[in-house]
Amino acid sequence: MAFRQALQLAACGLAGGSAAVLFSAVAVGKPRTSGDSEPRAAEAPAWAGGARPCRGVWDPNWDRREPLSLVNLRKRNVESGEEEQASRLDHYRAKATRHIFLIRHSQYHMDGCLEKDRTLTPLGREQAELTGLRLASLGLKFSKIIHSSMTRAVETTDIISKHLPGVSRVSTDLLREGAPIEPDPPVSHWKPEAVQYYEDGARIEAAFRNYIHRADAKQEEDSYEIFICHANVIRYIVCRALQFPPEGWLRLSLNNGSITHLVIRPDGRVALRTLGDTGFMPPNKITRS
Repeated sequence: MAFRQALQLAACGLAGGSAAVLFSAVAVGKPRTSGDSEPRAAEAPAWAGGARPCRGVWDPNWDRREPLSLVNLRKRNVESGEEEQASRLDHYRAKATRHIFLIRHSQYHMDGCLEKDRTLTPLGREQAELTGLRLASLGLKFSKIIHSSMTRAVETTDIISKHLPGVSRVSTDLLREGAPIEPDPPVSHWKPEAVQYYEDGARIEAAFRNYIHRADAKQEEDSYEIFICHANVIRYIVCRALQFPPEGWLRLSLNNGSITHLVIRPDGRVALRTLGDTGFMPPNKITRS
């Protein structure tokens, strides 16, 4: 069934990332909504360039935390009936909403020979102060700050943290800047070596899977978390979270010190509250370098 559908998709004249879509149509089944023993073949999303829009673009199990996918219904006790099944599903069901604030680092000295020399500029330090003040003014109970281990992200975190006393911070290499995936359409001014996409892409995808998902079932209250990292990482995360074609990440633009706010509901639905907000900065303090 899946193979026949793949051939039909090919006949419709898919272009651009058709190979990836074609293989995913063969290999990936549509998320189950019942106890069906055989998964149905996934339909090609409308953005893939098919002859007509298709249903089922949104994958409710995008983070692999849909309760039905975590319970083996075949092994349940048949005698216990639907009540037992509902109880087991509830054990895995998220109850809280996650609010994720993605902050791009402030302006930095781009001419540094080594990464450690690419420190924040005086303007960059001002931008970080303004971002810290903005986050503090929201009056939210932030639980933690997770930041890239690169110098410009660390220094941005140092300044923002002063405005959020008591909020713990964690450094990670996963959020370091890089080339997540080859952009489509391509650009002439930025062409990294192909190997960079393989090395950076796997790491940035790992960061997405590790940090961007619905709340754990044990989490009772809504959470507010801050991630301080880089433009390429944030743009890729936004595309992946919204299930937009990730190849379009380079079409998004983010200012230094900007705030991007993602909301992940218990049912897995994702909303983008703000993208690259710097409305709290005076116009003469806004940069994108």
